[in-house]
Amino acid sequence: MRHCIYPGTFDPITYGHLDVLSRAARLFDRVTVAIAVGGAAGKTPLFTAEQRMEMIVPNLAALPNVTVTTFRGLLVEFCMANQADAIIRGLRALSDFEFEFNMALMNRHLQPRLETLFVMPNEEFSYTSSTLVKQVARFGGDVQKFVPPNVAAALRQAYLPPAP
Repeated sequence: MRHCIYPGTFDPITYGHLDVLSRAARLFDRVTVAIAVGGAAGKTPLFTAEQRMEMIVPNLAALPNVTVTTFRGLLVEFCMANQADAIIRGLRALSDFEFEFNMALMNRHLQPRLETLFVMPNEEFSYTSSTLVKQVARFGGDVQKFVPPNVAAALRQAYLPPAP
């Protein structure tokens, strides 16, 4: 049984993430979405890891071979502990490539048995990122084209103006 890990902060999950995830679910028998607890280096997540998991799970109904969990520490150690064969990473644009390429090489150095596969999302999601979605939501913009309804609601709630 082939198993891959789809790691990320998913703060929040977008339709682009879900598109990459559905592609991975067709390629592998088992896919684990691995939410990084602390977020990416230098970034403080808007949502807790538990909130991010709660936003992802309802959007997996059509993907019975996908599970969600959290992890801390080195991704390769998490992958080996979970007997993964590969890491799936989404590439939206050429600008993502250098960072992802360097990360894949480091992971290969740390664990040569583990492969990294790059998956391109549908072109309609190529400009969408969690950071941009949060910026639009912070200023009251409509994010429904970029995220599932439960995520759009969570973003509206997170950016509600404080009560007087």
